Amino acid sequence: MKTFRDKVAAITGAGSGMGRSLALELARRGAHLALSDIDEASVARTAEACRALGARVTSQRLDVADRQAVFAWANDTLAAHGKVNLLLNNAGVSLSVPVATARHEDFEWLMNINFWGVVHGTQAFLPALTASGDGHIVNTSSLFGIIAMPTQSAYNASKFAVRGFTEALRMELDLARSPVSCTCVHPGGVATNIVQTSRIDESMAAFTGLDAQTHRKRANRLIDVTSPDAAARQILAGVERNARRVLVGADARRVDKLARLLGAYYQALVVRLYRRTAMARAPRQRRDAARPVAAESPGKR
Repeated sequence: MKTFRDKVAAITGAGSGMGRSLALELARRGAHLALSDIDEASVARTAEACRALGARVTSQRLDVADRQAVFAWANDTLAAHGKVNLLLNNAGVSLSVPVATARHEDFEWLMNINFWGVVHGTQAFLPALTASGDGHIVNTSSLFGIIAMPTQSAYNASKFAVRGFTEALRMELDLARSPVSCTCVHPGGVATNIVQTSRIDESMAAFTGLDAQTHRKRANRLIDVTSPDAAARQILAGVERNARRVLVGADARRVDKLARLLGAYYQALVVRLYRRTAMARAPRQRRDAARPVAAESPGKR
């Protein structure tokens, strides 16, 4: 896909952050848009801004965890625009919690959005993308789809899953000589509102010695590396060159090199750094006070 002019792009999580920036950048380049977000008001504002740039835009509230709703959105998009050339599975959420105290319902909430939302979107739009003759899928993984971090097990699991899913999909499309291609995106620190909307389990205070507000402040500083607009331009450049993956930001590129160089030993390095920073103020008795998870009876949900 060498140009986006007169292409139709469908974007999830388009109400803010990278999704909004992708929509605006595509509108500037002459694309037409089908936008969705769980926040109806925010996606409506993005749609209005894109219309002001000359794009033809449809928008709606969408929960990507709802498979039937995603398929209905794909059908509505095709009916409204006549074709779909580009799908950006961008919606995502985060959760901070130690494994020992993680609740099943929190894991399920996150996986339904971060992983199953990508699967639903891909399967719902793939027929239309194939019919377009030059389709492309962009699935958003993360820097944490390259390395893992303490208290991020659920988020890591979802983003590693997106990476594996997308890489397998790319190979299947290549083998089938499909007119559709795909790219896996690994953003580093991008200044979005994901930290503000994240779930932080109460047991994090016992594990790290930080209350939720302090945790959010530190996390916000860590992600304030690349602007959403710069991230959008890097992602679209990856689509233009048909990249198999895109590392967004200098921090993502550095961590990728570190993981390649150290292999599994990076985990020991992370543990050392974590002890010196996040857990430095946490007395050991507080860290050991994390509550155990009650055993679930067979078949219990």
